[in-house]
Amino acid sequence: MAELPDPVAYAVPGFILLLIVEMIVSRRKDRSRYEARDTLTSLLLGTGSQVAGALVGAAVIGMAVWIHQFRLFDIGITFGQWWWAWILCFVLDDLAYYAFHRSAHRVRWFWASHVIHHSSQHYNLSTALRQTWTGFFSLAFIFRLPLFLIGFPPAMVFFCAGLNLIYQFWIHTEAIRRMPRWFEAVMNTPSHHRVHHGVNPRYLDANYAGVFIIWDKLFGSFVAERDDEPVRYGIVRQLGSFNILWAAVHEWVGIAKDVWHAPWKHKLDYIWREPGWSHDGSRATSAMIKERWAAGRTSEEAAE
Repeated sequence: MAELPDPVAYAVPGFILLLIVEMIVSRRKDRSRYEARDTLTSLLLGTGSQVAGALVGAAVIGMAVWIHQFRLFDIGITFGQWWWAWILCFVLDDLAYYAFHRSAHRVRWFWASHVIHHSSQHYNLSTALRQTWTGFFSLAFIFRLPLFLIGFPPAMVFFCAGLNLIYQFWIHTEAIRRMPRWFEAVMNTPSHHRVHHGVNPRYLDANYAGVFIIWDKLFGSFVAERDDEPVRYGIVRQLGSFNILWAAVHEWVGIAKDVWHAPWKHKLDYIWREPGWSHDGSRATSAMIKERWAAGRTSEEAAE
């Protein structure tokens, strides 16, 4: 397999510099944007994610190379000759990310890994580093497998995935309110991604894009941030702990408990249904919360 440098490794100094700058700005304008224990938890979870990724990296690469041998098209990696393939790969990789990200909020098995990223009640650049330790176990990598089957070289896909991850770092901030209108129309921005991290009923299940917000507009999952409704961050049932091990595995523990106690006919439902689903209706999914909110809002408008 052709080798390319890891773009994320080169971006780390920039991440650190921007994080320091944002902390300084926040200290002057709004100290509540950062909380020491929360920031430390994010940094430690990010470090653990890198270690976990290194441990399973060879397995993911091996799987990619194996699938690539069954490719439909022969696509080269030289940029000068295959520049169009690089662009197409970047766009399709972002579409694959959208598919993964949407599934990670709609299927509890995938959510068990992804929930780590949403577990902070703060929203700043350190939140971007709060990443999963169990992505390989949850099979999150399967969403990019079709790219190898199409014929994109594994090195090209992994490089584009790294660029996607780098782009998403800067959108985890409250320091930037809005980008120019033309940019907001096409690209994912801090405003769009704040909505994604919100637990307000209006903002639930929205804005899954990585780089291009057009996917959300195309597939009906776009919600605009409103100036009259500040975003509340975190998860519907807040973590309530700075314990990094609990943050990393708490949803897996929850799944195990629910499957153990559930009737036989519902055991798999607690794995593949939406987060928050319960067979007896004792809990509420994000879709149910949003539906109830919308119904209440309609009733209030009718009363007026």
